[in-house]
Amino acid sequence: MKKTLWERIWETKTGYLMVVPTLAFLLVFQYYPAISGLYRSMFDWNAGLAGNFIGLANFVELFTDDEVFIRSLRNMALLTIWYLVAFVGLSTGVAVLIHRIRNEGSKYFFRLFMILPVIIPAVVLILLWKFIYDSTIGPLNAILIGVGLQDWTHAWLAEPKIAIYAVMFRNFPWIDGVSVLILLAGLQAIPVEIVESGLLDGASGWRRLRYIELPLITGQIKLLIVLTIMWGVQEYSAVWAMTQGGPIDSTQVPGMWMYFNAFRISRMGYASAIGVVMFLITLVATILNMRYIRSQEY
Repeated sequence: MKKTLWERIWETKTGYLMVVPTLAFLLVFQYYPAISGLYRSMFDWNAGLAGNFIGLANFVELFTDDEVFIRSLRNMALLTIWYLVAFVGLSTGVAVLIHRIRNEGSKYFFRLFMILPVIIPAVVLILLWKFIYDSTIGPLNAILIGVGLQDWTHAWLAEPKIAIYAVMFRNFPWIDGVSVLILLAGLQAIPVEIVESGLLDGASGWRRLRYIELPLITGQIKLLIVLTIMWGVQEYSAVWAMTQGGPIDSTQVPGMWMYFNAFRISRMGYASAIGVVMFLITLVATILNMRYIRSQEY
């Protein structure tokens, strides 16, 4: 006789009971804040005070009257596009180069070399680049002066027209070690038979990359695109540590503008609306990525 759902659950009740604490923490600390933020975004609300329901007024203000938010969206788009180029595009190229190395010792060295920077706290690297960009004692201007390019020197983080680009182009040479290892794992998982068959058919060099390797690591590329978009939309730490959104809000990003509205001027409802917009941007980008970038199986 086939057992009912409740009978099967009762037989494995110990496992379900062990999952309950984790589920409770997720509900309290992950799902409840998210749902509460969506609800509060439709209120004129400050923490500790009763909120007034205003419908979509916060969202209307964001896109019609808030010039700082519009500027922050543009900066977010610039950062996200650059992160995609660097952490997906450039990292793919490096992963392919390492994969093509025939000497296993050299290949292991480069894998290790890629992951070593990851152990350094991100804020340390950010502050290091803030020092490099310093207009008076920073090495970047000193090098430019030393090679006779005084006209190229700038107050990199203090000029509104170039500050966002200085934030973007930090972390030279813009290779992400974790991304490289994820892509390298995908390349190494491609069966040797497929590669050898392609080589016999004349698929070497660029043709091997285009028709064999890239299609078979699309799953890893999709994962990195999603993670990179999430990182770009939620970017906060680098801007906060280097410019705090200045000068004149020229490097402002949605995450920092949300923080400012919530904790500096106590507009919690308005900040919640910014958070909802960030969530929707990430959701739409992820759906488009999953729908139009298709993985191939081997």
